[in-house]
Amino acid sequence: MTMKLTAIALAAVAAVVLSPPATAAEVAGVFSKGRTSLAITGGTGYAFNESYLVLGVGVNYYVLDGLSVGLSVESWSGSDPKLYKVTPSVQYVFHQIPKVNPYIGVFYRRTYVDGLPDINSVGGRAGVYLAAGRSAYIGLGAVYESYTDCNKALYSSCSDTYPELTFMISF
Repeated sequence: MTMKLTAIALAAVAAVVLSPPATAAEVAGVFSKGRTSLAITGGTGYAFNESYLVLGVGVNYYVLDGLSVGLSVESWSGSDPKLYKVTPSVQYVFHQIPKVNPYIGVFYRRTYVDGLPDINSVGGRAGVYLAAGRSAYIGLGAVYESYTDCNKALYSSCSDTYPELTFMISF
């Protein structure tokens, strides 16, 4: 029995030593340097004591394995005033972990509000990406957002925490 275990161990070591090293693209996969991802968001939001339908799209470009810069836009409709959000961001995906890829990120957001002054905010996000296909992922996370030019007379809160659900396709 010991001889069999020794032979198996030696074969495993030989396979590791003799196999070609993984390329960066194989290790980082869809989160590799030079890859682009398209994210689609949708759901409901609440602002100005009104419920909204929220639809958005974003694009991320990976400048390094796991590190992306992105830009997204959202439309909040179905109530008044209408809102439009533009968000540049930076995000890091921990691509080294198989099956579940945690992410963290920061963003700046400009919200355009029909009939009211625009709103600036900064925030952070954290969550996980779960594989939904070869180049498709579902993101589940949480976002903290702080409004930098908050006017307490117009807005009930100067910060917000909310869940995030994203569908992402990488190419």
